Amino acid sequence: MDMASALDAAAVGRVGKPVIRFDGKSITYEQFQGLTLKAANLLRSQGIGHGDHVGLMCFNTPGFLIAAFGAWRLGAVVIPINHKLQAPEVDYVLQHARVKMLVFDGSLASVVDRCKHSCVRMATAISADEYFSFDKAVENMSAEIRLDRVSSDAVAEILYTSGTTGKPKGCVHTHRNLLSTALTVIAMTSITERERMLISMPIWHSSPLNNWTIGTIVIGGTLVLLREYSPKAFLEIIEAERTTTTFCAPVALLAPLTAVADFDRYDLSSMTRWIYGGGPIGADMATKLIEKYGSDQFLQVYGMTEAGPLGTALYAHDAVRKAGSIGCNAGPGLEIKVLRPDGTRVAAGEVGEIHLRSHAMMNGYLDDEKATKDAFTADGWYRSGDLAQVDEEGYMFIVDRAKDMIVTGGENVFLKEGEEALSPHPAIADVAVIGVPHPHWGETVTATIVLKTGASTDADELKTYLGPLLAKYKIPRIYKFMDNLPRTPSGKLKKHEIRADLAASEGTAPSR
Repeated sequence: MDMASALDAAAVGRVGKPVIRFDGKSITYEQFQGLTLKAANLLRSQGIGHGDHVGLMCFNTPGFLIAAFGAWRLGAVVIPINHKLQAPEVDYVLQHARVKMLVFDGSLASVVDRCKHSCVRMATAISADEYFSFDKAVENMSAEIRLDRVSSDAVAEILYTSGTTGKPKGCVHTHRNLLSTALTVIAMTSITERERMLISMPIWHSSPLNNWTIGTIVIGGTLVLLREYSPKAFLEIIEAERTTTTFCAPVALLAPLTAVADFDRYDLSSMTRWIYGGGPIGADMATKLIEKYGSDQFLQVYGMTEAGPLGTALYAHDAVRKAGSIGCNAGPGLEIKVLRPDGTRVAAGEVGEIHLRSHAMMNGYLDDEKATKDAFTADGWYRSGDLAQVDEEGYMFIVDRAKDMIVTGGENVFLKEGEEALSPHPAIADVAVIGVPHPHWGETVTATIVLKTGASTDADELKTYLGPLLAKYKIPRIYKFMDNLPRTPSGKLKKHEIRADLAASEGTAPSR
């Protein structure tokens, strides 16, 4: 089954039921079907056909989903793009993915203007000068269209995930992968057709999109879209829309506790579960969340974009007892193991690398045979790059990453990107970017810098320098100027020593 067929199947018998709630308005399943057919006609009129690539750089708005399912009806491939990226980063994705048409939020026109890649460009949600409106064009199209059957093994989506080389890699997923991901999540978390799923994290992220958005549509539930997360808006929409479930980065659950002075006045009683991922929550914080939100139904999920994203879950009954763990086993239809470097399973108390095998696993990285080969073992296990310690009950605790990556506020940041952006600066002789622990954000991006003899610069100037080059969340928040950076005889940075030195020094408490 392809994604458009999954939508059509979910719509049967749900006449009048909202599939989307946005800005206080409903789009029913029947209306959404019609809009996606019109979108397919529009895309076809712009030269999009089977196998062509359609980029979507949007906030959480209906236009993203209308364009995605319109593309899927044609057998086209959806390329979700991070709306926080700057023009050089966006341009790389457009060029690497050979995007033929880009649908973008009109508020991002200044970024799109600076992209050099040639493709059809249309704005959604907000009007943008010099660009046609995708939304108005869809309205004016006919819903009558002849469509060919799309194979479940056809490519449906390419999700970009940053790489240790500093350039993102495109994870290629088929329609079968996406449907398998959705069905597994439904089974793991007991999502039902009565769900009013709040999508407050960016919809272009793998988990909000493949797990919770597609999962909710497949089961016949209702999506409640919050255009962009803020602590107060998060609480307001839960109360106003009587949502039942949401998925967040931990910081999105923690922020309202301090950022919203009248937190206790909001009625959150409609929520039956709170799902979080992208980083662990400690026992003290888990207890505080349970107390403040008036619910003990907090569930953590762990997964990799390459795997769906699918992986493990730490269920509510273990949220405090095993706080910090990602759980003890894989979801339905998945396999997981933690291995020593020699390929044998670790014993209790030992640390090893997490390996995953999934029916939703990507086909590989777009146009990168070497990276694809390196990512898998000979018998098809995906090497996650995450190092975990396994306790005596089999629960896994992430302790480090084999890859040079941190997670800040739920966003993956590959540190080499920051180093490559800072290295050309005329005042910098050497640089290492690391993560410093932060109680709410997980880690804070931190730059340690050696200046050239006689040169000078400061944190504010460096942030301004990086502004047009990197997404805001990738830009270091802390800058430490050093006499030298420790390296191995072969020249490799000893980042563990840098982290230890910063932790031991005064005045390095992370801030955000």
